[in-house]
Amino acid sequence: MSTPDFILALRAKVGTHPLWLSGVTAVVVDGDRVLLVRRADNGAWTPVTGIIDPGEHPADAAVREVLEETGVDAAPERLALVHVTKMSVYTNGDQAQYLDLVFRCRHLGGEPYPADGENTETAWFPLDALPPMSEDMLNRIATAVGEHAAAHFHVGGAVTAGLG
Repeated sequence: MSTPDFILALRAKVGTHPLWLSGVTAVVVDGDRVLLVRRADNGAWTPVTGIIDPGEHPADAAVREVLEETGVDAAPERLALVHVTKMSVYTNGDQAQYLDLVFRCRHLGGEPYPADGENTETAWFPLDALPPMSEDMLNRIATAVGEHAAAHFHVGGAVTAGLG
C-alpha cells in the first residue's frame, strides 16, 4: 500500500504543507541477520517503515507493515527507540515529519519478497555486513538489536534509556 487514504484526504485540504505523523520502524531480526528493504522511491536500504493508521496500535502497525511490504510474519519483542525524524520533503513537494516508534521484531515465518510495490528488493543481511545506509537507519537497527531492556528516547538532543 502506498499513501494511506486518510493522508490523501488531509493533503486535499492542506496541500503540501507539513504534516506531523506517527510512524513505525520494524527491525526484524532472525538470529544474526536483519530484514531490509530497498525503497522504490529513492533506492535506499532500510528496515521496514510505515505510517500508523488512525486508531491502530503501534506494535500492530509494525507487524502489518512488515507483512504488507515483505510477505514476512513477525512479532514485536520490544519498543527500542522513540524519536522524531527530520522533515521529509517528497518529490511531489509533500512535507512530513514523524514521531517514529522503533520496534525490535522477531521473524516468525515467510521468505521476503517486495510484496506491495513500495520496495524493489527485500533481503536478509548479516548484522556485521549491512549495505550502505543512512546513519539514522543504522542507529535504529543498532538500538533495536542491542540487548537493552528499556526503550531509548531523545531528550534535549541526547539519547537516554528509559526505565526497564
